[in-house]
Amino acid sequence: SAAYSFEGILVVSLLVICTCSYMRRVPRLKQWFLSERKGLLGVFYKASVIGTRLHVAVALTCSLMAFYVMIFK
Repeated sequence: SAAYSFEGILVVSLLVICTCSYMRRVPRLKQWFLSERKGLLGVFYKASVIGTRLHVAVALTCSLMAFYVMIFK
């Protein structure tokens, strides 16, 4: 199934990074989800940091993955 393929893992990780970096821009969501830096919620904090610091690389990877999924899948 798609959940155990490399493409599925890549799509899910890109969606998590993009969602967390968006939540970092909204003050109420940032306070609610991204206040913890350890544990399970720490993963979301780290994904938001990756999304904000590497926004050009993440956007390029999202575009390439969208092209791959639409054309080759």
